[in-house]
Amino acid sequence: MTPRHFLTLADLSPAVLGKLIQRAIELKAGHQRGERHVPLVGRTMAMMFEKSSTRTRVSFEAGMAQLGGSSMFLPPRDLQLGRGEPIEDTARVISRMVDVIVIRANEHAMVERFAGHSQVPVINALTELHHPCQLLADVQTVVERRGEVRGRTVAWVGDGNNVCHSWMQAAKVFDFELRVATPPGYAPRPDIAAACAPNARLLADPSAAVARADVVVTDTWASMGQEHEKAERAKAFAPYRVDRELMRKAKPDAIFMHCLPAYRGHEVTAEVIDGPQSVVWDEAENRLHSQKALLELLLQPSR
Repeated sequence: MTPRHFLTLADLSPAVLGKLIQRAIELKAGHQRGERHVPLVGRTMAMMFEKSSTRTRVSFEAGMAQLGGSSMFLPPRDLQLGRGEPIEDTARVISRMVDVIVIRANEHAMVERFAGHSQVPVINALTELHHPCQLLADVQTVVERRGEVRGRTVAWVGDGNNVCHSWMQAAKVFDFELRVATPPGYAPRPDIAAACAPNARLLADPSAAVARADVVVTDTWASMGQEHEKAERAKAFAPYRVDRELMRKAKPDAIFMHCLPAYRGHEVTAEVIDGPQSVVWDEAENRLHSQKALLELLLQPSR
């Protein structure tokens, strides 16, 4: 049987994604009640990360343990990949030994190549193009705080990066309006923007993007691998900082989101991220619950 992969949000139908979000909410409630739920006893997850991680690694490892399974962390330097073994061969071998593989890669093409030769589900834990697992948690957070996400207005302020791309896909899948405000030269990829229109719209003015929005989202100005651009980016993105004045342009009950890590005084001020409209800590916790729901889905297809 062909495995079901999760490389972008587009790999799952809107109906399946909607059920997955509701399942994540159920699993969270059960976890908070102290219920034991171990459907993945005897299952093994392999994690291959080319980039550093805090939330993604901890949430996947903790989630697999809570579901009764086990996990192993495989840095590329410890694999034969580091000595030049083809990705395809590594995929063929590892997928005969484990039940699911989670990959954080420098290039999205690497994850696609790996999935193309894997016998088990492959999950994209972040590439330069997409971060779909983050969006599962983000949508879960919006649903918990504001109910139905369909028809809402979300403002993305900052870099048109991988998380932005996944937010754009989410807008199309879940049918809400996403306004993306980026400085000149930092817009999301045109092909992804075109595929997500008209749900996702590109703007230059952050105030116009945030006006009467239900949700305001930002991310660090320099992602992993872009540290050498920090000074240049800081200058370009300064007008796109999310501060109290910008939040006042959103709806009075708007929530603020950030996938973390956050740099106070740069993309967001401390008074916003640590203020009453911020839901970033719930958002971070929900990585655990939404990914548990994802693991259930991929490893128990008949559920």
